[in-house]
Amino acid sequence: MTIFDTAPDAPDSDADTSDSAPLVIRRPTVHDGGAMWRVARDSGSLDLNSSYSYLLLADHFADTCRIALLGDDVVGFVTGYRLPADPSRYFLWQVAVDAAARGRRLAGRLVDAVIDDLDGVTSLTTTVTEDNLASRAVFRRWADERGATLAETDGFTTEHFPDGHEAEPLLVITGF
Repeated sequence: MTIFDTAPDAPDSDADTSDSAPLVIRRPTVHDGGAMWRVARDSGSLDLNSSYSYLLLADHFADTCRIALLGDDVVGFVTGYRLPADPSRYFLWQVAVDAAARGRRLAGRLVDAVIDDLDGVTSLTTTVTEDNLASRAVFRRWADERGATLAETDGFTTEHFPDGHEAEPLLVITGF
């Protein structure tokens, strides 16, 4: 999991300049899946899944995913799902923000939008590599802003991955 929003200290504002369209966050539809794939691809840092997987996420998991739009352009997304064995736990799979929308603290706002709309969710879990400081800062800030606790535990080790992928420790946020 990677967040591609490189302005972690930018102000959180919906104030738009005269050159930008209003920012809208909503559930995706199957028609948004291709644009989600393009945002992931263009991030250069996300593990890119097949375009088919983004279509499935936008269609089958729309209740637990969100997209951000500037005008008609998808400029960010968050994907995730409730854990089947424990629906009070939300697993955040990916969140990405396009260059066109950086500086709006959009990654955190996408997480807010999905979590605030899911009744009964009491924890958020995600995996993040140790060297992904931007992602870790977003999750730390998100937990702090909500007065929540962030803990780290074992997630997926390098031995779990068949392709040499680096370890992805599990971050667990509770009490929000």
